[in-house]
Amino acid sequence: MHTVLLYVRSIALLLVTFIAVPVSAGQQTLLVMGDSLSAAYGVPSETAWVQLLSNRLQSNGLNNWSVVNASISGETTDGGVRRLPELLEKNNPSVVIIELGGNDGLRGFPPGVIRSNLATMVEHVQGSGARAILVGMQIPPNYGQRYTQLFADIFPALSDSYNTALVPFFLDGIYDQKNLMQGDGIHPTAEAQPRLLENVWPVLEPLLE
Repeated sequence: MHTVLLYVRSIALLLVTFIAVPVSAGQQTLLVMGDSLSAAYGVPSETAWVQLLSNRLQSNGLNNWSVVNASISGETTDGGVRRLPELLEKNNPSVVIIELGGNDGLRGFPPGVIRSNLATMVEHVQGSGARAILVGMQIPPNYGQRYTQLFADIFPALSDSYNTALVPFFLDGIYDQKNLMQGDGIHPTAEAQPRLLENVWPVLEPLLE
């Protein structure tokens, strides 16, 4: 009888272990690759849009998702290309938000270079089996109509070419509101962070479900 009980307990333990594995395996990671707009520049970290996103995932019952914010102030698409492979290997994300290009544009980098770097990032993401979200950006008109248009066109063109999700313009409803922009005219205020999340959420939510 003792032997039988040990056998039954062993089987029960195996079943519990087997059932528990999918719970752990169901954990998924959302990686944010951004610049200062996603790195909480000039705002308390707890009010930044990436933290608000993490809070929303929890409040919406999406507890199997965790957020890794790999954003760096001043980051360019070139830096993103160099950092991304290691981040993909380390975090094994299911979704990657690519919020880069703004610094390239402000520095007047050639649109072809920016596009090539972003394309390389998308290819890395898709090659890893994850889904990419491109976050569109625009730059001030004082850079000249031709350059600003070429820059703005990069994001929808890449989205079409690689069949990725696209946030049309990250600063939509923010950039032209004085109270929502910091004194430098480039970075959103703490009050603008919920709006940044609302600009991303409708594109991101379907990929989470």
